[in-house]
Amino acid sequence: MSDHWYEDESGPLVRPYTVAGGRTRPAAEHSFDLMSQVTAVDLDGPEPRLDHARSSLLELVRREPRPVAEVAADADLPLTVVRVLLADLVEAGLVRISAPVTHEGLDDPDLLREIVDRLREL
Repeated sequence: MSDHWYEDESGPLVRPYTVAGGRTRPAAEHSFDLMSQVTAVDLDGPEPRLDHARSSLLELVRREPRPVAEVAADADLPLTVVRVLLADLVEAGLVRISAPVTHEGLDDPDLLREIVDRLREL
């Protein structure tokens, strides 16, 4: 994201705690992990007015679905703040957060040993 909310020399103008409205946890039952996928939802009607922080996150996920951790890194915000803001966007119906994509069988010990053996051969 090329649009920083602050200059590197002076630091952030608004503390992340303030951006999240003083909250440190997402509202209600919203729980998602670092690798949960965030996808923007297409709206039929007009989009609700959002502050800069929430609209920036929405723009990030409109480009392409991405994991929560990547959204936080690209937004240059602490993960706790991003979780709160994403939960707000979910409640507004603007994004959907789904379970991370898993690759079943990749944690098989035999498969991992074979990979290590092949890497040693190189």
